Order: sequence, then structure tokens, then C-alpha cells
Amino acid sequence: MRNDIIPGARFPDYELSDHTAVRRKLSELQGPDPMIIVLSRGGFCPKDRRQNEGLVGLHREMEAGYCRLVTISTDNLTETNEYRSGVGAHWPFLSDAGRIVQKDLDIAEYTDSLHNPMIPHVIVLEPELFIHKIYDGYWFFGRPTMEDLRQDLREVTRKCRPDWDITTPEMKRAWQEGRKELFYPYGKTYVQTIRGQE
Repeated sequence: MRNDIIPGARFPDYELSDHTAVRRKLSELQGPDPMIIVLSRGGFCPKDRRQNEGLVGLHREMEAGYCRLVTISTDNLTETNEYRSGVGAHWPFLSDAGRIVQKDLDIAEYTDSLHNPMIPHVIVLEPELFIHKIYDGYWFFGRPTMEDLRQDLREVTRKCRPDWDITTPEMKRAWQEGRKELFYPYGKTYVQTIRGQE
């Protein structure tokens, strides 16, 4: 992995074709919410299929918690669709058949010259593509469990949502005064409220 891809840095805003052949930017898919990106070897890999099958249940929780999920693999468009359908996923799968992400992040899996995939990683992002945590998944148990990801999303949500605890007198007063910018989804963006203007 490139040495500047670390927690606190911004993840590149790649633009790739999704499973419907529509070009999508990561920032567009993320919107104002926390997001998990799964950098996958591809549908051929039983470990990656198992990982994404496990994410199916978590994705339902993520939707309820206003969080996003994206899987990127080096599969072509047909393989991407088969991969997504085969694991029962309902989130965007992006095709990086041109190895743009793989090359840019320097994560070519040099031990597999047949498929030429990416070394699998899971990236947990705060809003605005800021990196919260990176998991290296070359070995299956290097990948996060669903509980690891729940805890990461709890930390990120607590950090980026000013209304995390609406029971405080300050938040009650803000609501009564009509200062809805402190409440999701009315509020300012994460960068404005947490990181300051950039």
C-alpha cells in the first residue's frame, strides 16, 4: 500500500464503472456518510466471496445507520455482476478491470499472476473520504470481523455526528432554538463541523 494512504489522510476519489456500467465516483457514493470500501481479489476467490456474504447482514444495519458500503474488484463487468449477485449483495460493486486502483495504491498481488488481483484490504472512511482505519486482508483473519466494523462505524459516527447524544442540554436547546444544522440530515458537512473549513 502506498505510504501516504494512512489514517487521517484522504482516500483517492476513484471513478469506476459500477455493476450497471454507470461511472461512479467514490465521493458520490459516499455522500455525507461514513463508508466502508472493500478492495477485493474478485469473485473467483472463496475467501472474498465469504467476506462479502458476511457483509450482507451488516449492510442492512449500515443502511439503518446511514452508512455506505462499496466493493471494488479487478473483475470485468460481467464477473462483477455475477460476483454481486452470487453473494446476494445490494450495495454497489465497482469494476477495476483496468487495475487503476491496484496500480495507484501499489497493491498488486504479485503471488497470483493468473488473476492479477489486488491484495485485499478493507478501508473504513469518515465522511469526505478521510481514512479512519485500514485492514490488510491477504490472510483471511487479517480482515475485520463484522463486529470490528460495527465498532469502527460506532467510532466514526460518534465523531462525525454532532447529534450523537441528543440528551444533552446543549443539543435540546439547539433544537428548540431552531439550530438544525447540528442535526442529521439537516446539518453542515463533516468537514465544516469537525475538521473546520478546508
